[in-house]
Amino acid sequence: MTEWFEQWFGEEYLHLYPHRDDEDAADLAALIARHVPLEGRRVLDLACGPGRHAAQFQAHGADVVGFDLSMPLLSLAKHRNGKARQALVRGDMRCLPFRNGAFDVVVNLFTSFGYFADDEQHNLVLRRAAAALRAGGCFVLDYLNASTVRASLVPHEEKQVGERRVAVERRITDDDRYVVKEIQLTDQGRSFVERVRLFTPSDLQHMLEAAGLAVRHRFGDYSGADLTPRSPRAILFAVST
Repeated sequence: MTEWFEQWFGEEYLHLYPHRDDEDAADLAALIARHVPLEGRRVLDLACGPGRHAAQFQAHGADVVGFDLSMPLLSLAKHRNGKARQALVRGDMRCLPFRNGAFDVVVNLFTSFGYFADDEQHNLVLRRAAAALRAGGCFVLDYLNASTVRASLVPHEEKQVGERRVAVERRITDDDRYVVKEIQLTDQGRSFVERVRLFTPSDLQHMLEAAGLAVRHRFGDYSGADLTPRSPRAILFAVST
């Protein structure tokens, strides 16, 4: 069975979200650079999408490998970064084609995690990421803050995106484990679904620790503010032990 993320992060996604915020990407890269050396370091951008963050890491002097399942997003990343020194690899984050200890830094940003129906698959991703790190290397996870999502959920909205009329329905599943967003292209009779696991920051820390990583920093936004129940993000820095 094809999973939702295999269908969604393609041409329609690019049409509906044509301009993700490069300023946010710059702020997050700057936050990472304040706590993790990047100059001359080998960085894996796991689920790199269109390459917003990879371009920023390159600007900080890192040698970046971008990894993603979506060919349309990888194509956009290649176009964005031009002839800059960056490798782009297509694959599933549950099966990384890299040797153990290949990277100084691994990042997973902008809630590019929590997509699977089985939590063992999420744990597998973290184990794979941890294995790709050298001893003492750093893993950075930038995730939604579950308490903020629950408190601020907008059940319904409609908007115009170019020539397309889009209706968005959001809900928390009955078991309280996932936030689901259904995107309906009302003028075309088509729809897409996003489903993301509502891991709390404590859940994420326990999972990282189980993967052999020790959490060193927790931030609640891209400026580096403390992580609180009202923070917009849950950003965890963990070190390979």
